[in-house]
Amino acid sequence: MTAQIALFDLGRVVLDWEPARLYSRLLPDAEERERFLSEICTMAWHTRHDAGVSFADNAPPLIAQYPHYEAEIRAWGGRWMEMFDGYIDGTPALIDRLEERGVPLYALSNMPSETWPLMLEHFPLVKRFRHTVVSGDIGLVKPDPAIFMHALEKLGNPAPGEVFFIDDSEKNITAADALGFRTHLFRSAEGLETALKAEGLL
Repeated sequence: MTAQIALFDLGRVVLDWEPARLYSRLLPDAEERERFLSEICTMAWHTRHDAGVSFADNAPPLIAQYPHYEAEIRAWGGRWMEMFDGYIDGTPALIDRLEERGVPLYALSNMPSETWPLMLEHFPLVKRFRHTVVSGDIGLVKPDPAIFMHALEKLGNPAPGEVFFIDDSEKNITAADALGFRTHLFRSAEGLETALKAEGLL
């Protein structure tokens, strides 16, 4: 079975998302910033946003623990767009080429529901996906197998082996592999180009 459909993760594959970009402005001291991102506003804490919890509801319990960081904690949602710097180098050109070849393009992203309208406004490229599964909209997050099954439904129920899934997270790739997807662990557009050619998509 060969891949017929390309399914993209967004953050760090299509969009250049780095929370440290914002917090380098708010916490100039590198050690303090690293401690804040590894111990306070952690990826585990942020995953609650991806699962559908609002910024407004997720912030107060953390602020209660770390009241002296209230402004920085609230900035996670309030200054969300400052975590981004456009697109990942090279990925938009690959999307252009896939689209020119008629490859169906979809996206599957762990993302807060309330930020999705901002993504559509600031990043026109994402409008070119036929459908984007936004985790916060459905209350499921990668690597839960259920979100991959949901994505297959949105793709028109192809066999998993017809879908080429691209993600920067090893956990997500492992989960997709177990379900029979064809996969690529993203590290650079150059590596993705090679993989797309090997799949016959480019």
